[in-house]
Amino acid sequence: MTKETSAQIYLDEIKDKLYGDSTVAKIWGVASPALSQQEPPTGFPNYAPDGKYVLDDADYWTSGFFPGSVYALLERSKNYPDFFPKSKIHEVKLEYAARWWAEPMAARATTTTTHDLGFMIAPAFKREWVLTNSKKSEEILITAANSLASRFDEKVGCIRSWDDLPPIKKDQKPKDINKDFLVIIDNMCNLNLLYLGAYLSRDFRLSTIATKHAETTLKNHFRDDWSSYHVVQYNKQTGEVDSKYTAQGFADESGWTRGQAWGILGYIETYFWTKDRKFLEASKNIANYYVSKLPEDGVPPWDFNAPDKHIRDVSSAMAAALGMIRIYEVEKDEEFLKKGLKLVRDCINLSYNNDAKLNDDGTVEIGAAETILNNSTYIHNPACSVDIYDHGLVYADYYFLVIGNKLLQLGLYK
Repeated sequence: MTKETSAQIYLDEIKDKLYGDSTVAKIWGVASPALSQQEPPTGFPNYAPDGKYVLDDADYWTSGFFPGSVYALLERSKNYPDFFPKSKIHEVKLEYAARWWAEPMAARATTTTTHDLGFMIAPAFKREWVLTNSKKSEEILITAANSLASRFDEKVGCIRSWDDLPPIKKDQKPKDINKDFLVIIDNMCNLNLLYLGAYLSRDFRLSTIATKHAETTLKNHFRDDWSSYHVVQYNKQTGEVDSKYTAQGFADESGWTRGQAWGILGYIETYFWTKDRKFLEASKNIANYYVSKLPEDGVPPWDFNAPDKHIRDVSSAMAAALGMIRIYEVEKDEEFLKKGLKLVRDCINLSYNNDAKLNDDGTVEIGAAETILNNSTYIHNPACSVDIYDHGLVYADYYFLVIGNKLLQLGLYK
C-alpha cells in the first residue's frame, strides 16, 4: 500500500462525518435559537456534561470558539458550497447568525487581563476579515493584538499568561504578581493574533514579541523527549525560571495531552509567519512525541502519564490533528497528513455524535447531545477541587470544523 493510498483511505473514511448534515446540525441547533432574541447572546457554550452545554459569559477564555464555529460554517458555505447544505440553511441567515454571536466579543479586544485573546477574538473576527474584508474586524484584531502585547515582559521574554493560578487547586496559595510570572504552554496558540496584528497594522513590534515568546518557550517549556510542562513560573525581577509544574495535568512531570497539542499547533502557526525552521522542527518533534504515546485505539488519554487511561481528551486530539495537517501543508510530508487524519478517524470512531437531523426548512432535531464530539476532558488533575471530564467541549468541535475546511483548502477533497 502506497503512502498516497493510505492517506486517501483515511480521507474517505472521515468525509461523511466532516461534512455531513449531523455535524452542521449540532452547530446550527445551538446557534439558531439566538436569532429570535432581541439582544445578542450573553452565554457562550463551553463544556457539555450529559450532552447539554454549560454557558459562560463573554469574558471567559472559551467564549470565542462558538462564534468561530458559526463562522467556520459560513466560510464553508461561501468557499466550498458543494460541501455545505445550502438548500437547508440560507447563507444570508448563516452570516447574520455568525455576526450576532460574534458581536459581544468585540468589546473584549481591549482586555489586558488575559493572554487568551487569540482564542477569544481570532476564531470569529479573522474569518470575518478574510471573508468580507471588514474594516471593523481588522480594527478589532489590531486592538486585541495590542492588548495581548501589553502583557509582554522584556526581561522574562514572554507574555504573562495568568496573573495568578486559577482557583482550582486545593490549599492553593496566591502568587505575588510583582515577582511570580506565569507562562503556560497554551499561550503558543495566542501568538497567531500578534502576527496577524503586525501584518494588518505594519507594527512589527507585535511580531517581534510573538517570536521572542516562542523562542523563550522553546528554551524552557520542553523536556528532552519533547513533552511539555504546563506552567513555567519565572521570576519577574530577574527573568530566570523559578519552577515548572502543572495546573491541569496529572502531575508536574507528566505529559498533559492538551498542552502537547497547543505546542504542536502553536509552533507550526509560528513557523507560517516566521519561516524559521526551528519552529517547524519543534512542531514536528512534539507531534512525533504525541503520536508515540497514543494507545492502541488512537484516541489520547487526558494525560499520557495518568493511570486512568480510559479518560480521554478528544479536544487535545483535534488541536493536535490540525497541527499535523498544517505540518503537511508546509512540508508536503504525507506521514504527517496520515498521522493527523488517523487521529481524526480514530476520534470519530469513538466520539462522534451522529444523531442530529437538519430538516429541509433549516430546523434541527439536535439529538441527545449538543456537541459534535464526546470524550473531552476539561480538567482532571487529582489535586484540584474541580473535576470535569468525559463530555463534549466547544473547542473540540471548533477544531473539527477547522480541520474540515483546511482539508478543502488543501484540495484533498474535490
